[in-house]
Formats: sequence, C-alpha cells, structure tokens
Amino acid sequence: MIGTAITAPSNMRIVVIPAKSREEIRQSERRLKVAAYCRVSTDQEEQESSYEAQIGYYTEKINSNSEWQMAGIFADEGITGTQTKKRPEFLKMIRLCRQGKIDMILTKSLSRFARNTVDSLKYIRDLKALGIAVIFEKENINTLETDTEMMLTIMSCFAQAESESISKNVSWGIRQSFKNGNVPMQYARLLGYRKGDDDKPEIVPEEAEIVKEIYRLYLEGMSLNMIVDRLNEKGLKTKGSNAPYRKEVIQRILTNEKYTGDALLQKTYVTDCITKKTRKNNGELPMYLVKNHHEPIISRSDFNRVQEEMARRSAKRSIADKLTKTEQGKYSAKYALSELLICGECGSHYRRVTWTAKGFKEIKWRCINRIQYGKKKCHSSPTVDEQLLHKAIVSAINEFCEVKDDVAKALRESITEVLDPNLNGSVQATQQRIDELTHNIDELIKLATVPETAATAMADIEKFSEEMKTLREFIENEKAKQMTAQRGSAELDAILERLENEDFTMTEYDDVAVRQLIEKITVESKDTITVTFKGGFEVRKELNGD
Repeated sequence: MIGTAITAPSNMRIVVIPAKSREEIRQSERRLKVAAYCRVSTDQEEQESSYEAQIGYYTEKINSNSEWQMAGIFADEGITGTQTKKRPEFLKMIRLCRQGKIDMILTKSLSRFARNTVDSLKYIRDLKALGIAVIFEKENINTLETDTEMMLTIMSCFAQAESESISKNVSWGIRQSFKNGNVPMQYARLLGYRKGDDDKPEIVPEEAEIVKEIYRLYLEGMSLNMIVDRLNEKGLKTKGSNAPYRKEVIQRILTNEKYTGDALLQKTYVTDCITKKTRKNNGELPMYLVKNHHEPIISRSDFNRVQEEMARRSAKRSIADKLTKTEQGKYSAKYALSELLICGECGSHYRRVTWTAKGFKEIKWRCINRIQYGKKKCHSSPTVDEQLLHKAIVSAINEFCEVKDDVAKALRESITEVLDPNLNGSVQATQQRIDELTHNIDELIKLATVPETAATAMADIEKFSEEMKTLREFIENEKAKQMTAQRGSAELDAILERLENEDFTMTEYDDVAVRQLIEKITVESKDTITVTFKGGFEVRKELNGD
C-alpha cells in the first residue's frame, strides 16, 4: 500500500526553542550553590584586614541573594598565587567542584585566582567543561559566556607579568636590604638564638650548649651519625619541628656561619618566580658577609677548624676500595689510627685486623698495601700489636705534655725563622723581574721574524724563558713555605690552648686525645714508631711490653 502524502497547512511555522545552559537548568530547578575564593599576597599585618574584609564581603553577598546558596568561602592567606599546589584551599574548592557541590565561584580578579597563565586557563577550562562559572568581578567576566577565551588569555598574561614584576621588585628590595647589612634571622629553626627585646638576636643558653656540644664532638672525631645518636639518646629534639635529630640537621648546624656572629647573605636565589625554584649561589649573584652582626656561640677558629675537618674527611678515600692504585686511609670515627698510622716503607695507611690463633683473637694493625698486594708493593712492613701500639702512644703523649713549654718555645723559634717578614718584598722584586723578562721576550719575538736576527733572538727567548720558570718556582715555593709555617703556628696555638685547658696526661689510650694532638704515627720497624704531634714535634718510641 502506497502512503498518502500529508500537506502541511500553509499557515504552519516552526519556533526554535533554544537549549538551556546547564547553569540555567540548575537555576530553574534550585538555588545555585555559590562559593567564593579569596587570597592575599602576603601574611604581613597590614594585609590581614584585607583578608578578613574579603571573607566578610563575600559572605554577605552570597547570603543576601535569595537565588544563591552558600557553598563555602575558600581563602588562602599569605601564600603564593603563582603555584596552585601551595594553595590548599584553592585545591579543596576545585575538588568540591568536581564532586558537584559548587555551581559558581566568585572571585575579585584574575590575579587573585592565579598569576600563572597556564594554571589559570587550565582550571577555568576544566570548570567550564563542568558547567561551573567563575565570575571575575574586577574584569566583569563570566567564564561561561561566549568569546571570553581570548580575554581570559590576555588578562591572565597580564596577571603573570604583574607577578614577575613584583618578584623582581621584591628581589631588588631584598638585595638592597642585604647591602645595608639587614640580616633576616630564621629564629624558628635557628638553634641557639631567639629574638631579643631590642629585636636583635639573643642567645638561648640551653640551646647554645647543644650547639657547642655538636661542634666539640665533631672536632673530637665523631661522625655526623654518631653525634645524631648521642643527641637522640639524650632525648633532645630539633628546634621548630621538634623531631629527632638527623644527619642533615647536624650538617647544617656545623656549616652555619651565624654561630660565629657573622651572616652570609644571598647564599641561594630564586631562579623562577612561577616555580619558586631556588639554586645555590655559586657566584652568579653577589653575596654579602655581615661580620660581628650578633653575639657568637662558636669562635671563628673552631668554626674554621670544623670546615677544614669536613673537607679533609670528604677527601679521604675508602681503604676498602681495592680498585684504587693509591692507598689512602679513609676517615674512621671509630678508630683514630685508621687515618693516622702510616707505613714507614711504602707510605700507605694501616688497617685494624683481627687474627685468630689457637682459639684466641688478637687485634693487630697491618699495612693496607701488604694486605691487598702482599710483598709486591710493600716488602717488609711489620704487623703491629694493638696493645703495644696503644701503650707506646700513651707514653709519647705523656712525654709531650711534660716538655710542652720547651717544645712550644722551640717550635715557635723554628716557625719564626720560616716566616720571613721581607717575603712580600722579595716576591714583589721577583715578580718585577718576571715582568721585565716578559717584555723582553715580546720584543725578541718581533726580532725572531727577521731572518738576520732570528737565531740570536730565539736563543735569548729560550734563556729568558728558563729564568722566568725558575723565578716562578721560587715564588710558589716561598708562598708554600709561608702557608705551611702559618698553618703550623695556628696548630701549635690550638694545641697549647688545649693543653692549658685540659689535662692530657694519660694512663689509658684515648682516641679523642690522639685526634686532638697527633698529626701522624709512622711505623719505622717492628720495634719502633715515630709520633708526630701537630705543630711538628716528634717523639720516637719503642714497641715493647715494658
């Protein structure tokens, strides 16, 4: 059967009813769940009123609209706007949007929402896809309206540029403050200090004692982990976090110049105002050292000794590394002799070993080269019994203490002989001669290009070059001698100060005293060792049971 066509009446017309937006459907069904987002740039006191004012403003605005329902006021106070990950309230608001608990967000401006263009557009697009409008009051933008994408992009870029400009201005202000010697003190984490009544750093006695103990234990030879164990055994907690001590905390305390009363400013800098990534300042920007800024807890000499000791320990190679061709003693917080006891034949360090014979254990010290390579690298180094070794070292220290005054006088005289008061003059005269020779060589080079004078010029250039080499070696050797003498003088002063303040007379071997007083111990033979004290004084001792 063939269907019959139906002709539409001539007066029929079609009216298109536009689809409602998700927002309009929600408005017709129920009240909109409206939230507000507020943020202030800093946590300074003058900003707190702005923060409170924003909350009050949006609370009243939402509650006074009969078509709106309060969905919450979300506010991040004193936190960066360039990174959303550092704004917990913002992220909480976004989570609620995705759960359908928010229909619209009110905020003052784009710069309040985000100063990172990428983040700003990402979240606005995500919310738009959910049918959630963001109303920017200052810019009069509703993100659900058409043709807002270009405007949002432009204004977000302006907001980010504003953030970058502010960051540069803040950085400039901080650097100017550094130049003027203004030192920011992080009292919340700086063990040993608190803010005094005059706004200057004030020492906290009980905390300062912990700092002093950390420095003392390190200089006595303890490792960072051993210091951590010591402090945690006492039940001490870190400042600020109130957590047990960790190796990294001890490291920071031992390298913080503020404990000497000084302050080094701009040790790090921010590389990007958006990511807030910081980098150690290795010379890219100037640093400012403010000396004698506050009362010290640690003397500069002890602080410098700690830095030198850290460098020395880190430079030590592992004595267990069998791949190395040059044997060096690693730093051992457990045994001082692991880095002090040296083979007189090959110069390698000794290692502590346990021998078992007939059911009995004996502690011996053996040359590392002899252990690892046999007689190939060290033919006849002796094995040393630990008890006899300790006894000889105790005897050497006691002998040193008995004659310390005479030793100090003799060492000072020898150091004075090396410390040439006229060195600067002689070095300067030598440098002047080098400059003359350099000028002469430049002139001779011109003559060397002329065939008639080339041979003579080349001979003179060679002669002058040899003289310059000798003169440069003289300068280097003299400066090295002076540095060695100055170091020896400083070590002697430190030893004498310890001998004045402490009684090192010993009845039993002690690793701490050995580290403080002795530079090295050389095993000369199976019967003899030479103990070299810091400062250069030597004592020769027999290894026997007497």
